[in-house]
Amino acid sequence: MQAELITIGDELLIGQVVDTNSAWMGRALNLAGIQVAQITSVSDRQEQILEALRLASGRAELVLITGGLGPTKDDITKKTLSDYFGVPLVFSDEAYKNVEAFFQQRGRTVSPINRLQAEVLDGCQVLENKKGTAPGMWMEHEGVVYVSMPGVPYEMQYLMEAEVIPRLRQRFQTPYILHRTFLTHGIGESVLSEQISEFEDNLPEGVRLAYLPSPGTVKLRLSATGEKARVREVMAELEADLLVRLGHYHFGFDDETITGVLGELLLKKGWTMATAESCTGGNISRMITSVPGASAWYMGSTVTYSYASKTDILNVPADMIQEQGAVSEAVVRSMAEQVCLKMGTQCAVATSGIAGPGGGTPEKPVGTVWIAAAVPGLVVAKRFQFGDNRLITIQMASETALHLLRKAILGEGLF
Repeated sequence: MQAELITIGDELLIGQVVDTNSAWMGRALNLAGIQVAQITSVSDRQEQILEALRLASGRAELVLITGGLGPTKDDITKKTLSDYFGVPLVFSDEAYKNVEAFFQQRGRTVSPINRLQAEVLDGCQVLENKKGTAPGMWMEHEGVVYVSMPGVPYEMQYLMEAEVIPRLRQRFQTPYILHRTFLTHGIGESVLSEQISEFEDNLPEGVRLAYLPSPGTVKLRLSATGEKARVREVMAELEADLLVRLGHYHFGFDDETITGVLGELLLKKGWTMATAESCTGGNISRMITSVPGASAWYMGSTVTYSYASKTDILNVPADMIQEQGAVSEAVVRSMAEQVCLKMGTQCAVATSGIAGPGGGTPEKPVGTVWIAAAVPGLVVAKRFQFGDNRLITIQMASETALHLLRKAILGEGLF
């Protein structure tokens, strides 16, 4: 089954808003066994929306449309769909009840302009939007299913999960598909490909392997389709094989993050951690505190960006900084040890580097970062070279610091 996505809005085309809806829908549909053949973004102009609909109807059995369902004059999707299908817009009591409830919960009354949200295509199936006021609409026309949804991401996601995907499963017979994503760190895509080339060459029919690289991390996604029991059996065998081949480079699966994985390790040990950041400027702390429940294992951070703050806050000896430089093994070791004492933790990470674009020297070029990880009885430190892009250096240093601590906790000794 082929699907096509149409996202509507000038804001998408001028770069004011990033189209996250397509990525989310593509993933949800793929998990439901529905292949997305094409994604199209168009402006808030009727002729362009109509053309996109005409082209999509000739290529796909399912067309999902997001955007342009608001009550203001620039939201023209409903009127355009009315013209496309040749049906009028009608007032839906069902949709209006949802609009009323939405405003009542917020202590407000429905204005005349918001009342227009209850107008839907005549003959459509109304999809109740409990996260907003614009209902979704399901239409079937000349063998093609069309679904129109709001462009607000959390409203679209609710409708997809609560209404659209369940209806698609009932309406179409879709194949069973299973994905398993392996998260790796510390090995490049090309080296990884060589390491598992034999595995990749011998994948059974119906199984595919995809490489998804990003700075510091490479994801490997195994996808299999077929009879459910057989697919699960094959994937279990492949997973066991691949884990052996990946070895210590593997750190998690699917939607896991290094912060989540690290937090689980710390909880199992009964340990807590802190961070002492210089060049990463609090980014490690931001990553950690994005994890729900991190307060159980994360005690806090010091961002000691200047020489003086390293000495005044973390008691790093001034003569050590003067003699060896702030970007040095001795300094990050001291930072990691001192922040443990200051925060009362068993573990810590510390970073000090030259993120650029200036400040580099022949001995310590831009992108040089020293990272230390402290666990009970051990402090490890290593120098890294992350390149000349400031933002990439900060992100890679942050992720690498967390991985260094993970390895130290596990006692892998791979530093």
